[in-house]
Amino acid sequence: MATAAKKITLSSARDIPFNQLVISQANVRRIKAGVSIEDLAEDIARRTLLQSITVRPVRDADGNETGMFEIPAGGRRYRALELLVKQRRLAKNAPVPCVVREGGLAEEDSLAENIQRAPLHPLDQFRAFLAFREKGMSEEEIAANQFVSVSVVKQRLRLASVSPKLLEVYADDGMTLDQLMAFTVNGDHERQEQVFERLTQSYNKEPHVIRRMLTEAAVRAADKRAQYVGLDAYTEAGGVVMRDLFQGDEGGWLQDVGLLEALVAEKLRLQAEAISAEGWKWIDVAPDFPYGHTYGLRRLRGEQPALTEPEQATRDALQAELDALEQTYADADDLPEEVDERFGEIETTIGALDERPEVFDPEEIGRAGAFVSIDASGNLKVERGYVRPKDERPVETEADGETDAVAARPEREVDRSSAAIETVMEQEEDDGLKPIPDRLMTELTAHRTLALRHALGEQPDVAFVAALHALTLRAFYRYGSDTCLELDLKIVSFGTQAPGLNDTSMASAVDARHQCWVAVLPREPGELWDALLAFDSDSRQTLFAHCVSLSVNAMYEAYNRRPRALAHADQLAQAVDLDMVAAGWVPTVDTYLGRVTKARILASVREARGTRAGDRIEHLKKGDMAEKAQELLAASGWLPEQLRTPGRPVVALTEPSSTVIGSSIDQDVEEMAECGGEKAMAETELQIEDEAAEIDTQAVAAE
Repeated sequence: MATAAKKITLSSARDIPFNQLVISQANVRRIKAGVSIEDLAEDIARRTLLQSITVRPVRDADGNETGMFEIPAGGRRYRALELLVKQRRLAKNAPVPCVVREGGLAEEDSLAENIQRAPLHPLDQFRAFLAFREKGMSEEEIAANQFVSVSVVKQRLRLASVSPKLLEVYADDGMTLDQLMAFTVNGDHERQEQVFERLTQSYNKEPHVIRRMLTEAAVRAADKRAQYVGLDAYTEAGGVVMRDLFQGDEGGWLQDVGLLEALVAEKLRLQAEAISAEGWKWIDVAPDFPYGHTYGLRRLRGEQPALTEPEQATRDALQAELDALEQTYADADDLPEEVDERFGEIETTIGALDERPEVFDPEEIGRAGAFVSIDASGNLKVERGYVRPKDERPVETEADGETDAVAARPEREVDRSSAAIETVMEQEEDDGLKPIPDRLMTELTAHRTLALRHALGEQPDVAFVAALHALTLRAFYRYGSDTCLELDLKIVSFGTQAPGLNDTSMASAVDARHQCWVAVLPREPGELWDALLAFDSDSRQTLFAHCVSLSVNAMYEAYNRRPRALAHADQLAQAVDLDMVAAGWVPTVDTYLGRVTKARILASVREARGTRAGDRIEHLKKGDMAEKAQELLAASGWLPEQLRTPGRPVVALTEPSSTVIGSSIDQDVEEMAECGGEKAMAETELQIEDEAAEIDTQAVAAE
């Protein structure tokens, strides 16, 4: 006869007054983790206790029940209830739902309850947050309800909004949470699925690759075109901004490039029309102009209009306020927010008063034009007062050996035959004004030239001024014929434009220095000699250095081989101790790494960061290798051979620290490079599991 299976008897449940409960030393949880006791207490106060506490009767030495119960599992819930009692929000004898256990070990109860629970899958939590919002709860209300920050709610909702197809892949462990986070950059489900299909055929599925593929056709918000138009204007026009809630994205990416370019063109057009109303002959408009676009054009000399009395009074008052604020907060480490804002307002207003547009001669304006573009910071850039060669006034040629009367005659008379000129000469002979023959003039001036050479060679100071005079005429005045020195200065333009060259700090510095001298030098070339003599020696030397610097040409040109000139460039760089790192050059995908072979990329990384770093990226495709090399070389001071100055040590690190490269490179070097900043979801997976396991609101019982 078969024996009937013994039926299972469940532990009884009952309400036990709180003051009859005590913590058991058999609780295996020793390390604090998950939601704090304070947050758990607030959750219990809002929703009451959602999960019963496991207890065992406390017995005396004879084995009799004492009426007290110990808690081997559920200590955090007990501490939260205890806090509510201390706050007088819960009665001391309030009934607490408990499951009374008998038999076995108390430690077994505690361990089983914590091990057997099934953590809530992150996707379930994402969808729960989405359900809250669909039922009318705002993001702030969800955050308050679940005791998390609003940013966490935004992140969870963004994750829940990914393509359902990809969410199912994630639910089936077909992708990691980091990969899912990367897909949130672009909200277009179709595009997300296209990228996922491409990833299935690639071995490289790292998050940074996903982000790059989803944003490859977009424009960064940090781009000067986006800064010029403004994100508000772009979004009001219907543009979409893609944001990454899980990593720093510098403002995101503008998805509609065509719309952005149309807004840029329209805004530039309107501002160019206002500038054209000033009377300029031509206006050139573009978001960007190449470096050296003003070479060969004469720049008009304008005058800074004087401040009116109200403007001057305003400036003086602002300057006094600025000085007072600087004195008050001179020793402060951090400025109050309102004071910092006021500093910015004052400096902006003073800058606007000090940098007013120059006033030009109306007659000159009719021959000149202006360039309208965007500077590196995204602000409007207007370069006024440039005259093209074809718009210059005809230059009167000097007639050597002719009298003023001959020079003043109409051109048709000057061009007459030599017979007519002899008639004039005969008339002058009759008046006793016979001119010196050309041959004699040449001989006399030859003697004077030789004497000048000898004298000038013995007076270096005067020779320096004479050379400076000739070079300055060429550098700052269109017609540099006011010198007897056969010196010339060839201002070299850049035939090949390096990307972003016009927006570099070096380009701005050279242009600013040039404009400073423009403001100091006289308007007319005939006044230059006296002005140079009036300069002190330091000013003359500084101006000389600037003029000579404009002639430097150390560019390699495939069609113009100049090995000796490039060798001299090395000598010159060594003499001035040129430091290209300090000059602002950094190895990026655009400037170097994306334009050389994989072998050179690896060689650069190994030289700067060590052999181990190069070995870890050796398996990558070129595009990914270049991106990771850019991050590894950032702040390393590494330079390609062509930019190194002979005699200067090669700035390179030996072996990188584990914070830069280590096992993380195999996962995602890009994310490691950003770990020093705020990375809101760096611990998302652990945080979600802890919350799901610990918050009583999840009501995950040990079954």
